[in-house]
Amino acid sequence: MDQNMTQNGKTYSRFWFIFTLLVGTFTMSISQSSLSTAYPTLMNAFGISASTVQWLTTGFMLVMCVSMPISPWMLNNMSFKTMFIGALALFDIGSLMIVLTPAAWGINGFWFMMVGRAMEAFAVGVLFPSYQTVLLEITPKEQRGTTMGIAGLVMGSALACGPIVSGIVLKFFSWKSLFILFMLVISIIILMAASGLIQDVMERHETNLDWLSVILLVGLIGIMYVVDQTGKKNPAWGTNAVIFIVSLIAIIWFCIRQFHLEHPLLELRVLKTFNYDLAILLTSISYIALIVTTIIFPLYYQGVLKVSPFVSGMSLVPGAVFLSILNPLSGKLADKIGFKPTMLVGMFMIIIGWTAGLLVLNHLSLAGMILCAMVIEGGNAFVMMPAVTLGANALPDKLVPHGTAVITTVRQVLGSAGVTISTLILTVTTTNALQQGNSAQIASLYGYHLVFIGMVITELVGLVLAFMLKNTKKQSAN
Repeated sequence: MDQNMTQNGKTYSRFWFIFTLLVGTFTMSISQSSLSTAYPTLMNAFGISASTVQWLTTGFMLVMCVSMPISPWMLNNMSFKTMFIGALALFDIGSLMIVLTPAAWGINGFWFMMVGRAMEAFAVGVLFPSYQTVLLEITPKEQRGTTMGIAGLVMGSALACGPIVSGIVLKFFSWKSLFILFMLVISIIILMAASGLIQDVMERHETNLDWLSVILLVGLIGIMYVVDQTGKKNPAWGTNAVIFIVSLIAIIWFCIRQFHLEHPLLELRVLKTFNYDLAILLTSISYIALIVTTIIFPLYYQGVLKVSPFVSGMSLVPGAVFLSILNPLSGKLADKIGFKPTMLVGMFMIIIGWTAGLLVLNHLSLAGMILCAMVIEGGNAFVMMPAVTLGANALPDKLVPHGTAVITTVRQVLGSAGVTISTLILTVTTTNALQQGNSAQIASLYGYHLVFIGMVITELVGLVLAFMLKNTKKQSAN
């Protein structure tokens, strides 16, 4: 039946609960990748460089990495309804700060805008693992594949739809209109959640928040900052080395500390489960393929093919539609034939998409690249969320919130690294080719070729991991 019981014994509609949860998370998630199409507009508005403006995406992802591990503690100590509405409100406040930022402030205005962006990112980071944990909690194990396939629409489609939405909005309105749109939708979702569509469905086990663990997580930002800086002209190697070492020590300290706390911020003992570890790596490798596609392909469309931001955004529509169609089907397929065969299909599709793209690059074919993006994004549907479900099914129910937080955090860190390294490879290779006397187009193509080769190698590693999965017959039999 559609009616379920809350922790307080109240009935609620499971359909409307999931609908409100997914629409809210979907809207917030779009903001993660929506600004890539708006980079040129923002660079002109604030008078900033490409390396600076990319922090709107990179910084967003890094703040998410810090807030994600806090989600299990919040689920255990707060009403889910309060947590959900609070995250939405924080996102709205951050968006309002961005809308109110005067472009006349220049670089100072940009960093003021980044504060609002960080607030958005914290809210998204808290909700991303939480919504997956809640869905897994209220869904019988034998139906988890199907439910998480639908949830995959939030993760995959939001990333793919971000550049599309921004491309459409920027064609007709100013860049601030994009954030006004987000605020309007989120405000409606807050009203829906407050009206009773979202209820407290999670059992609570109150503990104290280990603030030292939270502080140590900032090391993730330090590490990714140094990786990003290595591609800049004349980086401060001494300073970066110190930041990297201190950040690495902080992360190692964080991991050791979790094993000695009675109530760890993140229960890292989940990593002792073999299939769960493979699930982490597979969902991360799939995520890298998806997010690099949504960022690198629009850069190719605008930089090499010289199309407008609108055409660039609309060129991602076929892939997003294909991903949206396949996500629910992949969940049903995983429930029916098992997770290993499903994920093998996905990894083969992703590899074929990147390999074909490598061959199409020099032909300067927009249609050809769109087809390649469709295959990559379609393959993602068969890997990313099925891997999350497989990982959750491999754990005891009480560890699912921690398992989901770990898997989403690692996925976000590796996704951030994938975007940063891909952008770094593209920038350095293109610059070197230009210095050797090549034309701008030829130099760019050298860079894109190297990025695509790197992605093929990365996804081949994922294929090997998929073959290593164990006990992957119908998970309901576990």
